[in-house]
Amino acid sequence: MKVYHSLCLVFMTLLSSCNNTNEQNKVIEKPNLIFHTSTVERKKNAPFSDAVEVGNTLYLAGQVGINPNTSKLPEGGIKAETRQALENIKAVLQEHDSDLEHVVKCTVILTSTDDFADFNTIFREYFPKNKPARTTFAGDLLVGAKIEIDVIAVKVDGFKDARVN
Repeated sequence: MKVYHSLCLVFMTLLSSCNNTNEQNKVIEKPNLIFHTSTVERKKNAPFSDAVEVGNTLYLAGQVGINPNTSKLPEGGIKAETRQALENIKAVLQEHDSDLEHVVKCTVILTSTDDFADFNTIFREYFPKNKPARTTFAGDLLVGAKIEIDVIAVKVDGFKDARVN
C-alpha cells in the first residue's frame, strides 16, 4: 500500500509539472505606491492624499477653487473658481514632478450645467494643445464650490511623449 501511495504522489507531481505554463511562472510585480499628503496647512490633516503616485502616474484628489492663501473661494463665479481650481492642480502637479501638459484624464463636477460654457472658456486656456480625456457632470459640492476637478497625470521625467500640434 505504501508503494501505491508513493507512486501516486510521484505521478501527481510529474503531472502538475507538465501542466506548468508561462502564466503560472509569471512573477507579478507590484508598483511602488506613494501617498502624498498636502503641503497646504489647512489640508495637512485631511482624510485623503493630495496625490497618489503609482509608478510614473499621479492620481490627484479633486480640487475646488479655494485659494490656499486665504482658504476662501474667489469672487467672480465659475470662471474665477475654475481658474483657481486649475492653479491648485498645477501647484500639486509641479510639487510632484509633473505639469498640465502631462495630464491625461480629467473629471469635472459642476453644480450647474449652465456654467459649462464659461468653464470651457477657462479650461481651454490651461489646455490649449494637449487636451486630456475628460468627463464632466453636474452634482452637489461641498463648501459652496461651483466646480471640482480631479486629474490623472504622468510624471515629466519618466515619460517621453509625442506631442499633438
